[in-house]
Amino acid sequence: MEHGHRRIPDVRPLDPLRSIKIKLGVLVAAVVTFAAALTWLGLQVQWGPSRTFPLVIALSLVLTQVLARGMTSPLREMTAAVEAMAAGDYDQRVTATSRDEVGTLAAAFNQMAEDLASSDRTRRDLIANVSHELRTPVAALQAQLENMVDGVTEPTPASLELSLAQTERLTRLVTYLLDLSRVEAGASALAVSEIAVGDFLEESAQALSMVDAAKNLRYVVDVTPPDLVLEADPERLRQIVVNLLQNAIRHSPQDGEVRLDAYPQGDDVVIEVSDDGPGIAPEDRDRIFERFARGSLPSHAQPGAGGPTASGGTGIGLAIVRWAVDLHGGRVEVADSPSGRGATMRLTLPARARPAPGVTTTTATG
Repeated sequence: MEHGHRRIPDVRPLDPLRSIKIKLGVLVAAVVTFAAALTWLGLQVQWGPSRTFPLVIALSLVLTQVLARGMTSPLREMTAAVEAMAAGDYDQRVTATSRDEVGTLAAAFNQMAEDLASSDRTRRDLIANVSHELRTPVAALQAQLENMVDGVTEPTPASLELSLAQTERLTRLVTYLLDLSRVEAGASALAVSEIAVGDFLEESAQALSMVDAAKNLRYVVDVTPPDLVLEADPERLRQIVVNLLQNAIRHSPQDGEVRLDAYPQGDDVVIEVSDDGPGIAPEDRDRIFERFARGSLPSHAQPGAGGPTASGGTGIGLAIVRWAVDLHGGRVEVADSPSGRGATMRLTLPARARPAPGVTTTTATG
């Protein structure tokens, strides 16, 4: 590493050796052999002990310094990197070419530095995303209330409904953040009960259609067979479906259609939430469920062609979906849409409760 000035690169001929003990042994053997050879040479040319021994000691010290410096250079780099990281620079890395314990420590240090850099980026993204998402509804709500207080506008049902919508948007964001804190805390308990999938999806679609009526979307629920049941935590499953529906609503064009399909597949139940919006680019499908990830438009979609782009939202909801699905021992993915347009989120859950290892379950009653 460089710190404002150039330095001579470390000589590290002992890097291939796999143990610090072997390196120390080789260092001692090399210095002793070097000293013995110089002593013999000095005596052969008749320099005499008074000149030979000081020269041998000095050159042996130089050789020891060169070899030892290469052995310990990762430790010095780590010290400098820790000081820089304490000041907020998480891009520091150390040279990890050695194959001994010091090299292992250097590799672990680089991994730790990468994890810290990733956490720092996540923290910055969280602050930026949440600040952006909070600013819009708060500003709109403040403007509406100020107009009412100043007498500019009357508190009509329409204006109150608009204020309520902004408040509900804030509530959803706060709920996302609370759920995210549960993810960080490793919350892993499920209250399992038998759920009638058809009724459950109908209720979820009806609730969101009342909240997001501005787009005039059509909701189509198709469950085969109609009496399909599923063992799951109702609150967590509602959390999953609502987040997927909100994602579909956000990306759907005006007067679009949102489909909810459910069907059995072996020992599992598959639930698909589809929209006819711009869709999700193929390169984003694997990472769309990562925390704070935002998708991009596919190449064939034109921005502004219908509704928001696929990059809208906080990037938190789908991460919470994956967490809740993982608790149930299921999986969630972006599937190819049968119509060739829009996005289809496919949720696969065990028909009979089969939670992930370490997840405690209780049977819900009532």
